[in-house]
Amino acid sequence: MKPATLTIRLDKNLNALLSKANKRSGKNRSEIAREALRRQPRLQQFEELRKRIMPFAEAWGLLTDEDIFSKIS
Repeated sequence: MKPATLTIRLDKNLNALLSKANKRSGKNRSEIAREALRRQPRLQQFEELRKRIMPFAEAWGLLTDEDIFSKIS
């Protein structure tokens, strides 16, 4: 299967951030963009799950990440 191509326009600030990330990491701009696109849906899924679970955690007195880590460690 042939890889798909995505063309996007970047404003100056985002372009500058991408250029800095390129220089710091040694990865090309496309690699950085692909990594970000892979990460974003997972972050959104995590945030959605966290919102659904928070009422249950609060009912147990778990209000911070530290509260949770103290229970599982």
